[in-house]
Amino acid sequence: MSNNATKTGGLSKNTMIIGAVVAVLVLWGISAYNGMVKVEEQATTEWAKVQSAYQRRADLIPNLVEVVKGYASHEKETLEGVVNARAKATSINVNADDLTPEKMQEFQAAQGELSQALGRLIAVSEAYPDLKANENFMDLQKQLEGTENRINEARNSFNTAVQDYNLKIRRFPNTILAGIFGFDKMAKFEADAEAQKRPEIKF
Repeated sequence: MSNNATKTGGLSKNTMIIGAVVAVLVLWGISAYNGMVKVEEQATTEWAKVQSAYQRRADLIPNLVEVVKGYASHEKETLEGVVNARAKATSINVNADDLTPEKMQEFQAAQGELSQALGRLIAVSEAYPDLKANENFMDLQKQLEGTENRINEARNSFNTAVQDYNLKIRRFPNTILAGIFGFDKMAKFEADAEAQKRPEIKF
């Protein structure tokens, strides 16, 4: 009778210990999972801001092209270059759930080509004093300048959010849950080696 009670008591104690360990692991798992969801949401929100900033620039370009065309219609190659670069840049959509290095490189390259084309367009305007003095042109220049600043700020904020997310999912033991639940590493904007060769958009 005494032995049975001891066994029962011992079994109950072991069960309690195992239950406590399981409860701790479950609580840790919930906390870690929710933490990864939070930083992932922050990164995808920042990505939406990046896309919005680039879209704002794309929306300004048709008006800019029309104004320039009114004063420099024979600059056909430059005007077509901007239109074509805009079309390419806006055709590349990168989903926040698929921010791979390859997709980001493709997106960044297309936006870089558009920056180059815009730089050439602004450079052309220097040869047309009447165009430079046009009120609509000056207003569009100011809007583009503001948009370029927004793009830069959005990219920096996105990179910071992605860094936080990547660190969160790669740290042990979070990396175990990240693998189970499909939290994949996100790509950041990288410094462009060609940036120094590109014509800058100066106003």
